[in-house]
Amino acid sequence: MNNLFHGAWKIVRIMGIPIRVHFTWFLVFGLITWSLSTYYFPKAAPDLPVSSYWIKGAIAALLLFVSVGLHELSHSIVARRYKIHIESITLFIFGGVAQMKGEPPHPKAEFWIALAGPLSSLILSTAFLFLSLNSSGGTKALFTYLSQINLILALFNLIPGFPMDGGRVLRSILWKKKRNFFYATQKASGIGQKIALFFIFFGLFSLLTGMPGGLWLMLIGWFLYTAAQASFQQSALQEALHGVKVQDIMIKDLITVEPSISVDEVVNGYFLRYGFGGFPVVHEGRYLGLLTLKDIKNIPREAFVDTPISKIYSKHRREWEISPEEDALKALERMIREDTGRLVIIEGNTIKGMITRNGIARYVQIKGSL
Repeated sequence: MNNLFHGAWKIVRIMGIPIRVHFTWFLVFGLITWSLSTYYFPKAAPDLPVSSYWIKGAIAALLLFVSVGLHELSHSIVARRYKIHIESITLFIFGGVAQMKGEPPHPKAEFWIALAGPLSSLILSTAFLFLSLNSSGGTKALFTYLSQINLILALFNLIPGFPMDGGRVLRSILWKKKRNFFYATQKASGIGQKIALFFIFFGLFSLLTGMPGGLWLMLIGWFLYTAAQASFQQSALQEALHGVKVQDIMIKDLITVEPSISVDEVVNGYFLRYGFGGFPVVHEGRYLGLLTLKDIKNIPREAFVDTPISKIYSKHRREWEISPEEDALKALERMIREDTGRLVIIEGNTIKGMITRNGIARYVQIKGSL
């Protein structure tokens, strides 16, 4: 899901929450505007000029995404009541996503956070229905469409497949019943994958039989399947690392390198010998930074002998430090955020240990096999 937030631009900040638009939003905005302007509005209000159809189509598409934004904002407002930080809301081709930092503290919080979105869509559907009943012509068609699409949005999100809102409601019920967050997440994610497969196969059936919307159903199914699978894997990782501290799996007996040695020496005497992806750089007991394979890649082979690693290693950054009492899962999250394969444990100017992505992966793999 993290890839989802690449290629998105912040357009506004509401209640301190950045609202972002993914580039795929523009694709679906154009598609909705075109389909409404050439099919829906000419049929619903045949007496209007062509320009009016395109204006109303663009307004309807824009209000649809405003509705999706309000749907996600409703999740965020309730989440804040339970002290969950909202990093951003992103609108993209399949709708919207509120990026929350952390999980709900208890099943009740999960239930109301999940339900807030569909409830807001139902309220919007009712409001647009009222407006349509008190208008006529093209304006009536516009509000009727928005009422129907918000109703569909509410009902679709209530399908009990994680990570949709209905799946999160299901997870809250399972969580309360079993008193096990990881079990509830994995069970709801498994159901979400089955529902996603149904969308994919039904979409394929629709394509083969000439029914409309088949390709769209397959795309939605694929997105839901990958999201549910990612949620399942993340839950399994969280369960494996639950209660595990950095000090439990950090490397204490470190192999360090001096900044004066050449690239040729470090490649043959360290990287090829030990098979590690990086080494701490230490001089006279003082930790200086990290040397990784990435630092060496841009050095020409013929310059290996004459280039000391003091010229190429990555100087230490505070973001690469972590406390031994910190959760191992938090360490992994920071490594991903900082795009680094390792974090160090520092006391004064001395390195006391190091935790790596590969080390965490090996721990999880061994624990899973046992």
